Amino acid sequence: MKPNRILSTVPEPADPAEPIGVAVLGSTGSIGVHTLDVLGRHRDRYRVVALAANSNVERLRQQCLMYRPRFAVVVDAAAADVLAQTLRAAGSGTQVLQGAQALIQIAAHEDVGIVMAAIVGAAGLASSLAAARAGKRILLANKEALVMSGPLFMQAVREGGATLVPVDSEHNAIFQCMAGGLPGSGRAPQGVRRVLLTASGGPFLRTPVRALRTVTPEQACAHPRWVMGRKISVDSATLMNKGLELIEACLLFDLPPAQIEIVVHPQSIVHSLVEYVDGSVLAQMGNPDMRTPIAHALGWPSRLASGVESLDILRAAPLDFEAPDLERFPSLRLARAVAEAGGTTPAALNAANEIAVGAFLERRLAFMDIPVVVETVLERHDEAAAHSLDDVLAADAWARREAQAAVIAAAGVSA
Repeated sequence: MKPNRILSTVPEPADPAEPIGVAVLGSTGSIGVHTLDVLGRHRDRYRVVALAANSNVERLRQQCLMYRPRFAVVVDAAAADVLAQTLRAAGSGTQVLQGAQALIQIAAHEDVGIVMAAIVGAAGLASSLAAARAGKRILLANKEALVMSGPLFMQAVREGGATLVPVDSEHNAIFQCMAGGLPGSGRAPQGVRRVLLTASGGPFLRTPVRALRTVTPEQACAHPRWVMGRKISVDSATLMNKGLELIEACLLFDLPPAQIEIVVHPQSIVHSLVEYVDGSVLAQMGNPDMRTPIAHALGWPSRLASGVESLDILRAAPLDFEAPDLERFPSLRLARAVAEAGGTTPAALNAANEIAVGAFLERRLAFMDIPVVVETVLERHDEAAAHSLDDVLAADAWARREAQAAVIAAAGVSA
């Protein structure tokens, strides 16, 4: 086993004068776009080696022409052909690769020192693991990979000598409030009494519970503070996003679920807090702009300009905090139970949620039936230890089948 990299910065290029190579996996999504914005401000320090997207060819084409990466990866085969043709026509030298295996190759490529892992959902698991095993600096925005594979992923980070820096605003805030070492270092934080994980409450914080049955995907995706993709926006509306973050925080910071509390903070100015045994409470604050945690993760332990406006604390006041309503947000209760259970249960939770959210976005499932489907799958799931990635993937596949059946059953009841 390689020693842990406790205070490393980032794998250096062969020539120290050369900018560090970066791969942005999920470049056409919200996190990817913000990452490229920050990278574009620091072209003397970073160069874009690879961009990867699922099927948004037009945006990826624009990014390739602007950042001139060596590689562009498209998961969808037809979309890859279109991208290759349009780039050739534009005189671009970017090489287009296709498929999930290409994502793995890019994540581990020798020219890449930093991997932004921003592919949404279980699709990002394999490439994130490849980056960990190859010893890259991983800027982890894909919470599902960690939720699914949990201890296996952290083991890959340790054994690969990778450097793991969280990008989720809440986990990056916790990381900034804890000076005890990197996630995955094996060093439990010292003197921490509890962590307060903040949640905006999403678009339905004050919506009557009975009115939630008829909300539309458009309403669920209209987050009052953050601009995000559709899947994560729905997760934010159900607060499953916060449940997944609870599981993620336990793994990143080696804390039991009982030591992590969720509080609703509608202004999204305080991104999380850490309380120590001497009564000190450290909070990380800033405008709700993902460029701040992205710049922090890129530059750590240095600080980089991000383009984010200064926080006007007088205009931001007052700052409100309240306990979450578990009747309105049952996903929180489910996620906490799953965090306690461990094993393959988090993979089952994540898979069931992905299927249920997809059905809601396709208007095949009511909003309030999303947690119903997830709970139905969890009730049928036999808890088991996750000894290998095969165990995780088997639980994922089983839960997807069960969730599809539960969606059909729920839709039949609602009709």
